[in-house]
Amino acid sequence: MTSVAGGTPPGVRPLNADIDVFGLTHPGLVRPNNEDQFLIASLHKTMRVHSTSVPVDRLSGLTSESRGHLFVVADGVGGRPGGEHASGTALQAIAAYATNTLRLYYQHDPAPEGPFLSDLEAAVSEGHAAVLAEAAGTATTLTMILVRWPRAYLVHVGDSRCYRLREGKLEQMTKDQTMAQALVDAGVLPPDQVSESRWANVLSSALGAQEMRPAITSFDCRWEDVVMLCTDGLTKHVADDEIATQLRETRSAEQICRNLIELALARGGSDNVTVVAGRLKERTLA
Repeated sequence: MTSVAGGTPPGVRPLNADIDVFGLTHPGLVRPNNEDQFLIASLHKTMRVHSTSVPVDRLSGLTSESRGHLFVVADGVGGRPGGEHASGTALQAIAAYATNTLRLYYQHDPAPEGPFLSDLEAAVSEGHAAVLAEAAGTATTLTMILVRWPRAYLVHVGDSRCYRLREGKLEQMTKDQTMAQALVDAGVLPPDQVSESRWANVLSSALGAQEMRPAITSFDCRWEDVVMLCTDGLTKHVADDEIATQLRETRSAEQICRNLIELALARGGSDNVTVVAGRLKERTLA
C-alpha cells in the first residue's frame, strides 16, 4: 500500500472526492455590513441535453471530473459606500469570464502557460471594468487562485492574502499592495513598523480604483500542501504563526476556517473576516 499524504507519486491526479475545501465569512463585531465575498468553484466539461429519445435518467453523469478549481476572496474597500457591491460585482464578472472564456475548458496540458496567464489577467481586467461600470466610486481587493493540477495560478490585487503550508512551513504567497508596503520597498519604512503606520490600510492598487496592478504568479502543487485565502480582517488579529498552527494541526478545511474566524472574533473582530481553506485528503493506493 502507498500513501500519497507525504508526496505525489507520478501520474496520480486528485479526484473530486480527494478535495477538501471550505469557505466562511463573518461581518465581525464592529462593522454593520459585510463587504467581504468569497467564491469556491470547480470547472468542468459538461453536456447539456436539449432533446433525446433516450430516457433522461440513462444520460445522467455527463459532467466530467473537475478540470480545475477556482478560489476567490474579495474585500470591498472599507469606509466607501457600496463596498459589498464592489466585491460582489468583481466576483460575478470573474466567474462569468471563467465560465465562458478561459482556455482551461479546451486544453488539459499545463505546458502552454503564456496564453492561459493572459486569460487570467483578462479575467481580472474584466472584473475591474465591471466595478467601474456597475459600482462606480467603490473598490475591492481580489485574491484568486486557480488550480489546474499540478499547477496553481495566483492572481492578487490589494491586501487580502494567500498562504501556503508546505513541509510544515507557512509561506505568504502574496505581497500586500498598500502604501505602507510601497514605503518598505522603497527603503523608507522599516518592515517591523508596517502595522503601526497610518498607511498600513491604504491600498495602492484595487479593482475599481485609479490604480489596478494585478500580480500573477504560478507554482507547482504538492499533495500535502494546504492553501488558505483570507481578507485582512483575519490578519489584523491573528499572527502568521497562529495561522501556521491551524493549517498544520487541523485536519479539516471547515474546521480551519471556523477556528481562525473564532480567534479573530475573540480578539475584537474589528473588521469583516473571510477565510477559504483547501487541502487534499490522504489517499492510500493499492
